[in-house]
Amino acid sequence: MRIHRFIPAGAVAAGIIWIAISAIAQDATKARLSPVPADQKTRADLAGSGSVTATLSGTKLTVNGSFEGLKSPATMAELHSAVAPGVRGPLITQLTVTKATSGSISGSADLTQPQIANYRKGGLYVQLYSERTPEGVLWGWLLK
Repeated sequence: MRIHRFIPAGAVAAGIIWIAISAIAQDATKARLSPVPADQKTRADLAGSGSVTATLSGTKLTVNGSFEGLKSPATMAELHSAVAPGVRGPLITQLTVTKATSGSISGSADLTQPQIANYRKGGLYVQLYSERTPEGVLWGWLLK
């Protein structure tokens, strides 16, 4: 009869352990989207802001966010890898973006082990492009 008293406690303990393991297995970061570095030619078209969050579960990175205040409609958004924060790098994947001056960004990618290591040290970023800024209007580095 006493064993029945321990079954609920064991189930609760197992649930707590599962939640802790799930939290460890998922790795989340955030990025504030702000204008890319400008020169005299592009400065007038750089406006807007936004934010994204990214969650790594296993090898899959999922990105979700929003933006607003662009001077022309967004055309695309991309996830990139680089050697360090602030340094441009190669494309990992295209993201889905609202083709307007404000909207949402979303998407996911299966990362390689080197890309996962780079993500964990702040080497991935999201870049948003618009009609007037084919070189990019907003970008943000995925950081803890």
